[in-house]
Amino acid sequence: MMDEAKLIEKLKLIEALFAGATTPGERVAADAARLRILERLKSFEVVDPPIEYKFTMGDLWSRRVFVALLRRYDLKPYRYRGQRYTTVMARVSKRFVDETLWPQFQQVSESLRTYLSEVTDRVVSQVLSEDLSEAVEVNERQALPIAVTAPASEPVGHSSGGGGSP
Repeated sequence: MMDEAKLIEKLKLIEALFAGATTPGERVAADAARLRILERLKSFEVVDPPIEYKFTMGDLWSRRVFVALLRRYDLKPYRYRGQRYTTVMARVSKRFVDETLWPQFQQVSESLRTYLSEVTDRVVSQVLSEDLSEAVEVNERQALPIAVTAPASEPVGHSSGGGGSP
């Protein structure tokens, strides 16, 4: 199981990997890694001008991670009026997206997803139920009994206490 400090260290190592860090000392220097990635981005933009990308995230957590990553590299995320909240637009070079941004996002996102899954499992098993197994899959739907509706002020099978019959 990964704790928060290990997760943070792993995320820094991922960034150092994409910055081309070659020694353990460089891997610890997250700011130096960020600067190298920014330099790479600038060099890509010379030969591969930025184009508008539309990124569609599967959930709000992925969107948060992706927007933070864009901002980390001084890229400006945006979306157009009417686009879904999980849509992120950015102007960035294709080469930077292919070689750095998207692979780094995938690794960071997977690390966070693993960590959050472990925390969720631990909390659910300690507070709600130790059984973390999936729901049983059945072959066919069983017919449910037809629900009887009652007035909103009077639950089915209970008298209102107003002197009438139950």
